[in-house]
Amino acid sequence: MTVKFLFDFGSPNAYLAHRVIPEIQARTGAAFVYEPILLGGVFKLTGNQSPATAFSAIKNKPDYDRLEMQRFIARHRIDDYRFNPHFPINTLQLMRGAVAAQEAGVFEAFVGQIFDDMWVRGRKMDDPEVYAASLDEAGLPREEILRLAQTDAVKSKLLANTQAAVDAGAFGSPSFLVGTELFFGKDRLREVEEEILAAPIRP
Repeated sequence: MTVKFLFDFGSPNAYLAHRVIPEIQARTGAAFVYEPILLGGVFKLTGNQSPATAFSAIKNKPDYDRLEMQRFIARHRIDDYRFNPHFPINTLQLMRGAVAAQEAGVFEAFVGQIFDDMWVRGRKMDDPEVYAASLDEAGLPREEILRLAQTDAVKSKLLANTQAAVDAGAFGSPSFLVGTELFFGKDRLREVEEEILAAPIRP
């Protein structure tokens, strides 16, 4: 079985889900297919906004959200996570880069590098020089990725991914599609796993 993981590098919760996905794959045998989307585009299409904006004025909720994040981190023993001091970061070039990396055949390495730059190393990844240096550091084909990211094909693919995510019911990141069943947020990973296990086995 395959599960679509709809993600944007700008979401710390998408990063934390990314760290837990290998555990679920090992337990279930399911394959998670990473699908780059543009979270800003999702927000625009759905009328949603960042939780940091939407809930900042609600007494106790931001504190509770931080508590739940720390519980998740402790439960899954993610000891190198660091909230990015430059948050929020414009991820347009990163998400186009992810689609470009798919075209260049270096997607997995790109995803690992950029997620860690965002949420372990705490880099300002919307700075073009920082981004380019990161690609070089990882041994990725910088010029090819930057070139492809400016093509109409890559731009259109990211827009199509984003629209398809919204059409499937998504309104934020991380979102997961198990078949046609949508699950939102890192805290729904248990339900994602249950849905995988409940799915009929196909010969």
